[in-house]
Amino acid sequence: MERSIKRAAVLGSGVMGSGIAAHLANLGIPVLMLDIVPRELTDDEKKKGLSLEDPKVRNRMSNQSKQQLKKQKPSPITSKKSLDLIETGNMEDDMQRLQEVDWIIEVVVENLDIKKKVFEQVEQYRKEGAIVSSNTSGISIEGMAEGRSDSFKKHFLGTHFFNPPRYLKLLEVIPNKETDPDVLSFMKEFGEDVLGKGVVEAKDTPNFIANRIGTYGLLVTVREMQKGGFSVGEVDSVTGPLIGRPKSATFRTLDVVGLDTFAHVAKNVYDQVEGEEKQVFAVPEFMNQMLEKGWLGAKSGQGFFFKKKGKDGSVIYELNPETLEYEDRKKLKTSATEAAKQEKGPKRKLKALVSAKGDRAGDLVWSISKPALIYSAELLGEIADDITAIDDAMKWGFGWELGPFEMWDGIGVRKSIERMKEEGESVPQWVEDMLNKGYESFYKTENGKVYYYDQGEYKEKQVNEKEINLKLHKDQAGVIKKNSGASLIDLGDDVALLEFHSQSNAIGLDTIQMIKKALEEVNQNYRGLVIGNQGKNFCVGANLGMMLMEAQDYNFMELGMIIKQFQQAMMNIKYNEKPVVAAPFGMTLGGGTEVCLPASSIQASPESYMGLVEVGVGLIPGGGGNKEYYIKELKGLPEGVDFDLQKVANDVFEKIAMAKVSTSAEEAKENGILNGKDAISHNPDHLIYDAKQNVLSLDKAGYQAPKRDQVPVVGEAGYAAMLLGAKQLNVGGYASDYDLKIAEKLAFVLAGGRLKQGTLVDEDYFLDLEREAFLSLIGEPKTQERMQHMLLKGKPLRN
Repeated sequence: MERSIKRAAVLGSGVMGSGIAAHLANLGIPVLMLDIVPRELTDDEKKKGLSLEDPKVRNRMSNQSKQQLKKQKPSPITSKKSLDLIETGNMEDDMQRLQEVDWIIEVVVENLDIKKKVFEQVEQYRKEGAIVSSNTSGISIEGMAEGRSDSFKKHFLGTHFFNPPRYLKLLEVIPNKETDPDVLSFMKEFGEDVLGKGVVEAKDTPNFIANRIGTYGLLVTVREMQKGGFSVGEVDSVTGPLIGRPKSATFRTLDVVGLDTFAHVAKNVYDQVEGEEKQVFAVPEFMNQMLEKGWLGAKSGQGFFFKKKGKDGSVIYELNPETLEYEDRKKLKTSATEAAKQEKGPKRKLKALVSAKGDRAGDLVWSISKPALIYSAELLGEIADDITAIDDAMKWGFGWELGPFEMWDGIGVRKSIERMKEEGESVPQWVEDMLNKGYESFYKTENGKVYYYDQGEYKEKQVNEKEINLKLHKDQAGVIKKNSGASLIDLGDDVALLEFHSQSNAIGLDTIQMIKKALEEVNQNYRGLVIGNQGKNFCVGANLGMMLMEAQDYNFMELGMIIKQFQQAMMNIKYNEKPVVAAPFGMTLGGGTEVCLPASSIQASPESYMGLVEVGVGLIPGGGGNKEYYIKELKGLPEGVDFDLQKVANDVFEKIAMAKVSTSAEEAKENGILNGKDAISHNPDHLIYDAKQNVLSLDKAGYQAPKRDQVPVVGEAGYAAMLLGAKQLNVGGYASDYDLKIAEKLAFVLAGGRLKQGTLVDEDYFLDLEREAFLSLIGEPKTQERMQHMLLKGKPLRN
């Protein structure tokens, strides 16, 4: 049977339900979002003379949740247009509309009896073949399916999203005993390819995979904190990025999640397990006292941390679990933490810490890692079939850089087990068996493929063909050319990839030189080029430090040559005889956006934050970005329709002058950075694959480099019109005198100088104006102050 999900329904419109509805709408899937009917009128409804029978009252819950999506931060929606795809209703008047949808997702309160009643209703209305799932974080899937028909059970499973659904990668899929294997495989594929998730299949056990191990790890950390006399701040200072975990570490994470939510998840396991495991899942007494006081974390304004405004700004205090009073925040700094900071990569950092016996930080990290590793090994087979599902779930759901078994490999399996035994711990037999067979690690990599240990042998880890791991690919295929800034890699099928790998992927002279070499190589031997990488961000712009140093040394001739080479490299991308596809993701700022704008096509990751932000450091774009943004907006206008040239120039001027950055790829489309020839990948892990396919399809269609056209400009009159708004901001105190000076330079470039409106100019003329403006600004002391401030503080200076 050919399956597809064209429409969906979400039952329950709380934070999670509305978040899932928003995620589907972001992907273009229309959603019906239903919630319960209120039993009482609000004061506002009474004032308006509404009754309980009024549709506005009956749909109040889902309507309010939909409105709330606009205000939530981080935003659950990628564009305001997403909201148009969410239709609201209630679970009394609109259940018959479930006949219209292909997927029904239940997200009501975590209570088995209530969920069963909801599914009883759903069964009356769902159309044959429609998939039904629960977003439960731990209630038995089997228990929910009890009493339902065979057809319902075949199409029923758990689909556990992690909050917030737009940003967190994990989707746990949990079948019941009767789930049709075709339904299960379809949902896993749909989860990856359409929802853009990392999907793991979990077993129907309390809290499934990630929450079971994550909650255990958090409670063990609290136990060890109390046992070792550590403070909340000290624990967080060593359980974050230092060991490959998010910045929110342990207690800040609990504040974000909410202590009430965490306690509920812990109780769910506590109620269903026995013995020593049960004791670990008992919430400590001081946390129960916090719950009684309503100190739930971010949602209540205080939790393990409390932010207080003082004379010199906000100060964050930490909770003392003994006294339940707030104290100055402390950090743990020892020789082991300093040694770990010097190491590269999470495995080496972790090893440096746990190896430091007798060091306060090292002993803490060992004491919380050891039980988590043993517990993960004990649960293999119970919560998941193989170690990869456990590792992936922890990485995708909790933001760990390493899953438990990858951590174990990092610290050394044999040595760590010897230490565990010395300390009186027992390790699951299957791990002992692995070592007895002479296998020293849970994972190994051979010929660009990852293998994992499973029941006495290594098995190849199966990954979606669309998931290209550049590190493994380079290990296997090698590198065509490289320098300190970038590498050229053969992606296969006669497509090459240019990978930036300087610090923060900033563009320097080495990157510019490699762009030139890459295009020459591609034109001789390949069908096209992808510009992409798998760093933290695509590219945060040009190398600011290098430019500041040259400017402070008065090397303006040298700087002029570098800017000219950058501009020429961008022109070479634009007019290259073979197609060039840019694959941006994450921060794609300044020079990063300038690399994308001239490409034949942009294949963007959903979370692409794109914009020309140079005014923040007292400059204007210097790599042709002003011209390219302006031309892209002009070309995006419908053909044969009269348009206002001034309006286009004003729009581009405003976006560059305000350093506007898109909050998603969808918004980059609305901002004019992406247009009809560009595309957005659903799954960030498929970005390089999708970009490669984009190159191949352009080549197959007989790609021709664009013709060089002359560009109409608004000239001197347009220059004055653009500056009008900037002057008003300056008079109103919203823009400094120096902001106005930068705006004057930007307006002059976009206007095409002192020409008559409608004059046609070539691109080189634009680039000369841009380069002249850029060099004049970088010589200004106030610009250099802004650049220095950005390099030191990481944020813009208003001067």
